[in-house]
Amino acid sequence: MSSEQRHRGAHPADRELFAPEAVPALRSATADLSWLLSHGYARPSALKLVGDRHALTERQRLAAGRAACSDESLERRMSKRLAAEQIRGRDVMVDGFNLLVTLEASLSGGVLLLCRDRCVRDMSSVHGSYHAVAETNAALSAVAARLKELEVRSVHWLLDSPVSNSGRLAQRIREMAAERGLPWTVEAVFNPDAVLIAAREAVVISSDSEVVERSGEWFNLASELIFNRAGCDLWLVDLQDGSQ
Repeated sequence: MSSEQRHRGAHPADRELFAPEAVPALRSATADLSWLLSHGYARPSALKLVGDRHALTERQRLAAGRAACSDESLERRMSKRLAAEQIRGRDVMVDGFNLLVTLEASLSGGVLLLCRDRCVRDMSSVHGSYHAVAETNAALSAVAARLKELEVRSVHWLLDSPVSNSGRLAQRIREMAAERGLPWTVEAVFNPDAVLIAAREAVVISSDSEVVERSGEWFNLASELIFNRAGCDLWLVDLQDGSQ
């Protein structure tokens, strides 16, 4: 199957699991989980408690888990999040698979979660193997256009080297950068999260919860690009709990 035939769309069960009538329970579950985390409960036991209480399926529990965070985590993440104008002229580091998979899902009708920290997270997963899809070039183009508008000084993409086809994606990104004269570099490393978390001079572009929690300054590029398409056919499930 060629990349033009693949899409990073919805799971067959998502129409039921994330239907409008299912969202109130998911939102309540996210709020309950956030409360438990804020009061020191361990995430696995808290998620089981909340999932059982709201009779959530495994996939719905995954969604609530991705959307929830403690009050302390929320405050820490928000304190380091930069606005668009604040990254002008800065060096940025991109959590490559994290950003691209979310944007590919948004362009192909996959479920998107608006989480408590205002990040948009998808329900896709790479599982050790990445395949470019029909929306990959459009996702890369959207990133390129926005970062060019913001006049960032340099962009360094990080990809997970253990993920198959990371080399092919790296080459694809390099070719686009060369064609457009973009100040981009690409590197495949064993553990991009560790590199991003350690970065202090560059602005990190990611929506990974651990990365934004533990890194220095970060920019919520995926959410910005997705919100700018709000008039388009987006499947955005709002799981904010109203406490921001």
